[in-house]
Amino acid sequence: MLSRAGLASRREAEDWIRAGRITINGQPAILGVRVVPSDQLRLDGRLIRQREVGGGAKVFVCHRSPGESLTQPNSEISAEAGDTPGTSLIERLPSRAGKRFITISPMPRVDGGLELVTSDGELGAKLQRSVRSLVSQFSVRILGELSPQQLEGVLGGILDSGQQLEVERCDPSGGEAANRWYALVAKGASGKDVRQLFERQGALVSRVQRTHLGPLTMERSLGRGQFRELTEEELQALTTPAS
Repeated sequence: MLSRAGLASRREAEDWIRAGRITINGQPAILGVRVVPSDQLRLDGRLIRQREVGGGAKVFVCHRSPGESLTQPNSEISAEAGDTPGTSLIERLPSRAGKRFITISPMPRVDGGLELVTSDGELGAKLQRSVRSLVSQFSVRILGELSPQQLEGVLGGILDSGQQLEVERCDPSGGEAANRWYALVAKGASGKDVRQLFERQGALVSRVQRTHLGPLTMERSLGRGQFRELTEEELQALTTPAS
């Protein structure tokens, strides 16, 4: 319940209970105890109000710029987005959505693009499992062009660990000066995996951006540093396995 309220992860909540920091109706909470809306919960003596618990966790899709941290302030990005300088992207999410957010399959900080965050611990774990079966698309910028042998290696999908990704395609998508972009589509791939696929072939990667995550697309209306709440239909599509 505390996890769904966005107050802590399940592990953190369990640690609070073991430490005696949570009380229910004046009695120390124990692991596994059930609570109902009429129960009075306190954390370190502070009442956890029903609106905090019942507010309903939300899921947001964010457009993160390369190098921007979701949790650390970036004054330049904030200014571009029209927000108060010094606020991180997560700090700009509605406070009603929760106090603690979880990033689903986050991109490496040096890269960027589509990010998915939620304040619901249980839903976050479900989404994390779900993305492993979703097809995602990435834009990858490298120095020069891939040779036929390098392209074959990328399509092979072998990672340093020996795991093999299902790479559907890797197509040239333009470029400027000495740099070239490639659009890679793969099932269950993370940003780290994609960067590794190219670097294993000797490619010098300067940028990886996630443009699609399952049914979600980084639409043009969502500028850098901006976010929006997922619709119920989008959330359902993310968590329901394809038939």
